[in-house]
Amino acid sequence: MNRAFLRENIFRLLYLYNFHEQQEMEQQIDRYLDKMDSVEDTEELRELRLERLKEPISDEDREFIKKRIADISAQFDRIDSAIDEVAVGWKTERMSKVDLTVLRLAYFEMKYDGEVPELVAIDQAVELAKKYGSKDSPKFVNGILAKFMQ
Repeated sequence: MNRAFLRENIFRLLYLYNFHEQQEMEQQIDRYLDKMDSVEDTEELRELRLERLKEPISDEDREFIKKRIADISAQFDRIDSAIDEVAVGWKTERMSKVDLTVLRLAYFEMKYDGEVPELVAIDQAVELAKKYGSKDSPKFVNGILAKFMQ
């Protein structure tokens, strides 16, 4: 899988943390990844907003996704504190769950992942915000993340 596709699915799985307890997430992640491998109907793909996979998810990609989610979720408190420091007039508990999830993922990539350039992390976050957020999400996400580059 390409990096953008992996990132989008990591985003989708991180979003689930808003609705499931930590101890449920491993099972939720496995269900999600199994579903990605089994979806064949194009209507179901459209509903899930997924691309059709040309082949099953590789074990390497599964492990990358699981590790990335574990690494990011372990840093939620630290990431949220950093976001709260720069989000003038906003606190993470008031943000839309989509925006917050995009910000968490991008912040992690910017500050903890040496392989993703900061501008790429921001660009990809804005794309996710366009796809999954409100009409104001891309601008909001870009504004917050830009402050981490100053």
